[in-house]
Amino acid sequence: MKIRTIEYFIREALASLRNNGLMSIASVTTVALSLLILGMFLILVLNLNNMASALESQVQITVYLQDNLNERQMREVGTQITKLPGVTQVHFLTKEDAMGRFKERLGEQQGLLTALGDTNPLPNSFEVKVDRPEQVKPVAQAIGQFKGVENTRFGQEVIEHLFTLTKMVRVAGLILIVFLALAALFIISNTIRITVFARRKEIGIMKYVGATDWFIRWPFLIEGMTLGFGGALIAVLLLSESYSLLIEQVHQSLAFLPLIPKYPFLNHISIVLLIVGTIIGAMGSTISLKRFMKV
Repeated sequence: MKIRTIEYFIREALASLRNNGLMSIASVTTVALSLLILGMFLILVLNLNNMASALESQVQITVYLQDNLNERQMREVGTQITKLPGVTQVHFLTKEDAMGRFKERLGEQQGLLTALGDTNPLPNSFEVKVDRPEQVKPVAQAIGQFKGVENTRFGQEVIEHLFTLTKMVRVAGLILIVFLALAALFIISNTIRITVFARRKEIGIMKYVGATDWFIRWPFLIEGMTLGFGGALIAVLLLSESYSLLIEQVHQSLAFLPLIPKYPFLNHISIVLLIVGTIIGAMGSTISLKRFMKV
């Protein structure tokens, strides 16, 4: 393709954008809104997955022992736990250590313990870590069958609820994005259709003198891709600024939340949105031109 021909295509596309200013603004705004919401859901879902993974890596099993066990029996339970496949660490916690931790958590509310007097109702226990998060549940069930074990506890329920929430957000976001993408396609295709209709006589003459369908299509295709890319660019700028502000706020007040760092995370999101926006624009042009080119 000659450079002069490419310049012609670009000039025609820009002229069409100027002539249909209001429709072009509506198209860009719709694409920007659609991709902004898509980006928000992407960031939300990916951060929820990141939080779930971080929590999973910290999950440990707490094994509570029966009160009537002597020191030798407790060591035997610890040895049995150590031999289980997937177990990487076993830490014994005495009743006194458990009470000390409990008092630390209560902080200034130590008065709640006065009713207990010198009694320590907390049991001896083991804290067990495994090499993979998916091993937590089967290992906990196996330990629960050991003689001398009262029960086992682990935080897998929290992880499962978080993954359920992530799935719900992902499905809701997908449905919303489909509707918004269809709206963007509709508006862009209508914008291109108005341009094609206004130039239908010119297009007829071009076809009459031997212009190929692709020669006629390219200016409109470039116009649609420009609309889609413009909307995506606006969405990317808004999303980048919003996520940067969110990261700053979280680091100041909720530093323990494992949010994904800005870079290269935002770069990847931006590339995806720009590509999707350009594709939506190209599809809108293609849908509109398909009908008119037949005519």
